[in-house]
Amino acid sequence: MATIRDLKKQINYDLSEVIEECYVWQVSNADKADKAEKIIDAAIESFDTLIAKVNAKDVENHKTHFQSVRKDLHKSTDSLMKKLVKL
Repeated sequence: MATIRDLKKQINYDLSEVIEECYVWQVSNADKADKAEKIIDAAIESFDTLIAKVNAKDVENHKTHFQSVRKDLHKSTDSLMKKLVKL
């Protein structure tokens, strides 16, 4: 089982990749940069939410809780990347 630290690193890495792709898109499309800002804001909000879930202390079953956090991370990054591709 992965450690909590590894899960936090994975959240940071995945959402940082989304933000970096948004920045690359903004450089390529300077006239529509504000559209990517919404995705960046959503990525930051998702990061805050997921880290808060990881840090939750009142969890009965840690294994299933962290699995659900990991699933939420994958759903979040997938949806954000799909939004970026649609731009």
